Amino acid sequence: MADRVLIIDDDQRLTAMLADYLGGHGFTVERRFTGGEGLSLLARQGFDAVVLDIMLPDLDGFEVCRRLRAASDVPVLMLTARGEDTDRIVGLELGADDYLPKPFNPRELLARLKAVLRRRHGGLPGGPPPLRFGRLEVDRSSRQARLDGEARTLTSYQFDLLVALAEHAGRVLSRERLMDLVKGSAPEPFDRSIDVHVSRIRAAIEDDPKHPRRIITVRGAGYVFARSQDEG
Repeated sequence: MADRVLIIDDDQRLTAMLADYLGGHGFTVERRFTGGEGLSLLARQGFDAVVLDIMLPDLDGFEVCRRLRAASDVPVLMLTARGEDTDRIVGLELGADDYLPKPFNPRELLARLKAVLRRRHGGLPGGPPPLRFGRLEVDRSSRQARLDGEARTLTSYQFDLLVALAEHAGRVLSRERLMDLVKGSAPEPFDRSIDVHVSRIRAAIEDDPKHPRRIITVRGAGYVFARSQDEG
């Protein structure tokens, strides 16, 4: 069954070109030209991924992402023409899985969509056993992180980062190494994107994200996932 992608962008020529291109690679594509129209369609129909522009005529892409994340964990790839790190950081903080600056090559968009969808569909029966760290369980088969048995909300990229850290528990991993472990699917190699994702992971799995005990920052080196903690 073809993956369904919703493109929310007011550039009708661009979206028509992308719809044709993605359709030629097996995707089913819907287009909407305002944030309100996109949210309305998402409330009625299910999609496997959303391509979301920041600059929209009504709601901006940040607000659309915020509202979408309140109701769904569908992967979101944000488009930005501004090219500023701050826009990318805000998008990641709001729960976007990836971003792509305009102008872009459609082949890169296709590659990033496939990477996002691989992560989303990665949970298979009979997969590897869960990783357990006291009250925290990282289930690679169901692609869920559970604290005290309760599923925690993470984007697909954040879950893959958590897996990379947990599978190398006790070892310091640089930001570059983390990006490599997540199969090169990170947006672009600038450090702050990883920092934002780690912050979101901490908010999901730490008892006190401001004083983390599971994912520890090693100044000047990267991050280390603690092998064990006093779980009380």
